[in-house]
Amino acid sequence: MALVLMTSVMSVSAFAQWQWIDNTGRKVFSDTAPPPGIPDKNILKQPGARSPATTATASAAADEKTKPGAASAPALDPSTGGKDEALEAKKKQAEVAAKAEKKAATDRLAKARADNCVQAKQGKATYDSGVRVVITNAKGEREFVDDAKRAEQIKRLNEIIQSDCGPVAQ
Repeated sequence: MALVLMTSVMSVSAFAQWQWIDNTGRKVFSDTAPPPGIPDKNILKQPGARSPATTATASAAADEKTKPGAASAPALDPSTGGKDEALEAKKKQAEVAAKAEKKAATDRLAKARADNCVQAKQGKATYDSGVRVVITNAKGEREFVDDAKRAEQIKRLNEIIQSDCGPVAQ
């Protein structure tokens, strides 16, 4: 176990290297720090840094801030009242998509209600006609609808018509 721990510590120290761009533009890899003449923005990697990109970005940002006369780009445009235009555009796009989805759901519901209305009116017309109606029971047998079941079905169809078609004209 101690051997594994010792090997892992040694391998970590092997990765503790510096990386920078020298004055001639070449990338230099070393286990020692760069000479004092190398600016911080040219140091790409140093021991203990999380990643070269974050080190380089942080160094470049620090150099930009310290340059005299360098204008820093504002994070937010004051003319928009401090709002991020990309974020606002995404929010607006999400709102439009939500409205479209809501409209589609409303349209589906309206179509289903219209279909229910038509079928309920047809069923009610059949029951109101007085013709003998035959239904299939749970056992798969055919049976005639008696007056009590007919009245019950007409009541149920009137409720469907009222909820899906509007008030029933009687």
